Amino acid sequence: MQSADLTLALPESMQLPVPDWVGDDVVDREEVLSWRVRPAEDAVYFLSLVAGDPDAIREVAETTDVVRTADVTPVDGADACYVYAELPLRDADTALMSTFDAPGLVVVPPIVYTATDTVRVTVLGAADALASVLDAVPEPVDATVDRVSEHGRLGGTLAGRLTRRQFQAIAAARDAGYYDVPRAGDLATVADELDVSQSAASTLLRNAERALVDAALGR
Repeated sequence: MQSADLTLALPESMQLPVPDWVGDDVVDREEVLSWRVRPAEDAVYFLSLVAGDPDAIREVAETTDVVRTADVTPVDGADACYVYAELPLRDADTALMSTFDAPGLVVVPPIVYTATDTVRVTVLGAADALASVLDAVPEPVDATVDRVSEHGRLGGTLAGRLTRRQFQAIAAARDAGYYDVPRAGDLATVADELDVSQSAASTLLRNAERALVDAALGR
């Protein structure tokens, strides 16, 4: 079983039309966690975790004509919210979604939007199923294959970017207050908890932090 990471550049016809006042500072990232297509209802439903200003995102949902209904729930202690929305099923949506409707192919959530025109998708399946994906991408969409390999990681998740030791390091640092503001714990405490030198602890933390930053930015 193999998986592939794809980046899709969407034409304007496949993007969600939003009001002109919406800038790049409203939404930083959207992770589509679950979706359901209902052709009989001419509708598509999705649940997303959106990083951005919840109040502005709610206003976008209320003023965007194609959004039929939307429930916006802020995440406690974070500039993020869950959005459950119903949209009409457009021909453009059907064309894009049919790309991944092939026997033996599975989309691994989340589908990540790093911009209105940029989507990152991980798909899993047999080699022949993966090979069929690029042929099925609608012509207006520019698709790039970022990675193809055996599926041995947690696609799309932040923790899936870390080794077990890196995960232990950031967990120890968090418990020690290393990430508190102001900082309540020091590197020596983290190193003692991990039973390694301060230099080794620092390397573990820096590598973990870089992996998480890359994941958050969709790199």
